Amino acid sequence: MAAVQIIVGSVSGTALEVAEAVADTLTAHGHQVRINARFQKGDLQDAQEVLLICTSNTGMGDLPMNIVPFYEHLKNDYPALAGRRYGVINLGDSSFPNFAQAGKTLDEAVADLGAVRIGEPLVIDSIFTNDPASDASDWANEWSTLL
Repeated sequence: MAAVQIIVGSVSGTALEVAEAVADTLTAHGHQVRINARFQKGDLQDAQEVLLICTSNTGMGDLPMNIVPFYEHLKNDYPALAGRRYGVINLGDSSFPNFAQAGKTLDEAVADLGAVRIGEPLVIDSIFTNDPASDASDWANEWSTLL
């Protein structure tokens, strides 16, 4: 079973709720999961740990403030991520321009460092779902089999 670190970017708390639901699902599949909503340098030291980015979007597709340190670490410090496995859960609202841009930005930044994405990103559009945590849990059931 895999060790998974869920790195969360959340403004109103929905992405954190989604991360908690996904953590429960992954744990039920036997994986070890930790949720990180306050990223600090040094949090990527375990090269075997799978990363799961779970972020909402703010403004015009901007990153939530609590995930900016993760993005800045990627862009400024170039952590050794070559071959590291990761996934993306991206929460947005398609009525806004730059829909789901925060997740796309983080996906590109991690991939630019050589990390390998597992499966397709989950994009949750708040216009089309009333229960993003349930949607994410369903996705995590399948994603778990790829770990």
